[in-house]
Amino acid sequence: MSQLVRKPANLSLDSALVSQARDLNINLSRAAEEGIERAVKSERERLWRIENAEAIAASNKYVEEHGLPLAKYRQF
Repeated sequence: MSQLVRKPANLSLDSALVSQARDLNINLSRAAEEGIERAVKSERERLWRIENAEAIAASNKYVEEHGLPLAKYRQF
């Protein structure tokens, strides 16, 4: 099992939010990391959709015109 390498980072956060998080015993580093992870995932998905928009549109057009390629084998 590989160990994660952590990198210190300076962040500016809303002081009221930080106080609330500390009052609730929320690990700020972990919460920030999880939020950044979600933001990275979301942005990668958005960029993928942009990069593949033409292929997706072509596939959707094919299905509209010809139906699903293996529809006759569907069990539902």
